[in-house]
Amino acid sequence: MATTNDYIEQSVRMFPRTVARGIGQVMFQDSKWTGLLFLIGIFWGAYMEGIGLVAWGALIGVLVSTLTGYVLKLPDTGGANGLWGFNGVLVGCAFPTFLGNTVWMWIGLVICAMMSTFVRSGLDNIMKQWNVSSLTFPFVLSTWVFLLSARLFDGFPAVNMGTAEFPHGDHSVLDMQFWSLVVYWLRGISQVFLIKSWVAGLFFLAGLAVSNWRAAVWAAVASAVALMVAIVWKGPGTDISNGLYGFSAVLTGIALGATFCKPYLKTTIWCLLGIIITVFVQAAMNAFFAPMGLPTLTGPFCVTTWIFLFPAYRFFTDPSK
Repeated sequence: MATTNDYIEQSVRMFPRTVARGIGQVMFQDSKWTGLLFLIGIFWGAYMEGIGLVAWGALIGVLVSTLTGYVLKLPDTGGANGLWGFNGVLVGCAFPTFLGNTVWMWIGLVICAMMSTFVRSGLDNIMKQWNVSSLTFPFVLSTWVFLLSARLFDGFPAVNMGTAEFPHGDHSVLDMQFWSLVVYWLRGISQVFLIKSWVAGLFFLAGLAVSNWRAAVWAAVASAVALMVAIVWKGPGTDISNGLYGFSAVLTGIALGATFCKPYLKTTIWCLLGIIITVFVQAAMNAFFAPMGLPTLTGPFCVTTWIFLFPAYRFFTDPSK
């Protein structure tokens, strides 16, 4: 019979691998090498963009959220595979991105990262009856709470949150040269971690390829399709160039194309439709939350993926149907 000391010893031994897997699980990859490449990409991109605090926030977030799972001894068999940590990584990216650098921001980050772990456990308990997971919604819900509170708490200076106003069109002109489009495409991938860096996007694609080539292909396809849809429908130029219409579509593409659905023609069409709809859900949620000045985070990905998974069509698992 395992003792408390045995549990602690095993947890300490597995902790580095669990943390790395937690970073990889942001894009559904149970691989420490994927997590390591993602972390390199986060640090590279954050320092290239002059926002190095985002990288350190990501590292603190995954450490805290993973430790929370161990301390609470959550009944979660996927904890050692990184499922306690991936929401915390995103919390850590979001806080320094949207809030000012104060000691209270960092304390809030730690609290929110802890919260994301048990919120995930609770939401999964509720949603398992529909055979779907909470995805990254624990991060979204927990972070929304703190970002909204920042509108009233001076200890959380909302220096980088959007102005609370009704949405209006952005008529800025996109640079449609080939290299510029490539940069926009790669930024759509890098923005999964709130990083606006085409180099980081390459690291993230490499990390996906190390674990699952199909996931890498769908991430690349999803960002390209989302970019095309946003351009054709004349979305906000600044947001398109910064990759802000790509990241939720990338997650949807990986979820439907390489994680929850079997790879054959029907689900390929299903996945492409999901990617396209994610762009419109992104725009709709952006418009809805604009009066609050609240970022949608990965909310559009969660909403769209649930919409496409809830029907539980038989062709998800049986290619003969």
